[in-house]
Amino acid sequence: MSRLLIVHHTTSPTLRELFEEVRRGAAADGIEGVDVVTRPALAATAVDVFEADAIILGTPANIGYMSGALKHFFDTIYYPCLEETRRLPYALYVHGNNDTTGAVRAVESIATGLGWERVRPPATVTGPPGKDDLESCWELGATVAATISA
Repeated sequence: MSRLLIVHHTTSPTLRELFEEVRRGAAADGIEGVDVVTRPALAATAVDVFEADAIILGTPANIGYMSGALKHFFDTIYYPCLEETRRLPYALYVHGNNDTTGAVRAVESIATGLGWERVRPPATVTGPPGKDDLESCWELGATVAATISA
């Protein structure tokens, strides 16, 4: 069975809503052989990443950057995972009140340094999420899970 790891920093009701849509998409009907594991960014470890066949990252955009919790995750796993997780499929969702550009750029820069391969463009949401935003998050989860489906 393949393992999809969702590492998230869910600090608001909006981020909770996005996270739930990503998780629902990852567990969609027709996707078989994928175990979805979720970890808060402050609790996720290099072992979690080693055991994953793909990873989805979720963060708020805080002052033009990813959350400190997600940055802590990367600081913790970067060197242990640097060589052993190259080509790990990944995707990203970000919520910001005004802009998500800096957070997306920061996460993608680190993921590129790790040699991870982006499965699809990030799902970015500014302000309250609309129907299209929620569908984008659902599709993100479903796409990554389907990528590693048995």
